[in-house]
Amino acid sequence: MPQVVFLPHPELCPEGAVLEVESGANLLDEALHSDIDIEHACEMSCACTTCHVIVREGFDSLDESDELEDDMLDKAWGLEPESRLGCQVIVGEEDLVVEIPKYTINQVSEGKV
Repeated sequence: MPQVVFLPHPELCPEGAVLEVESGANLLDEALHSDIDIEHACEMSCACTTCHVIVREGFDSLDESDELEDDMLDKAWGLEPESRLGCQVIVGEEDLVVEIPKYTINQVSEGKV
């Protein structure tokens, strides 16, 4: 069973986190189920960039992003070559190391006033 390591993020997971996940699992779902509250303003429909993550290790083990995801990623803050939308990442057989960017371009945060 692959591990997904979330690097420390000052607000979402200050200590970082290591998750054991099933191959075929959705990265954002697994984070949310583990109380890592990555924003996801479009209900995981690949219509925004709030769940932008950077896959620091294991990127090449993932299926390639499709054109819609690539178009959305072009709008993400802090875009890097290993950027993906968490809602579109399906965990494969290899371990992943994931960084959650410090900022998002979301104008209104879910659950925050």
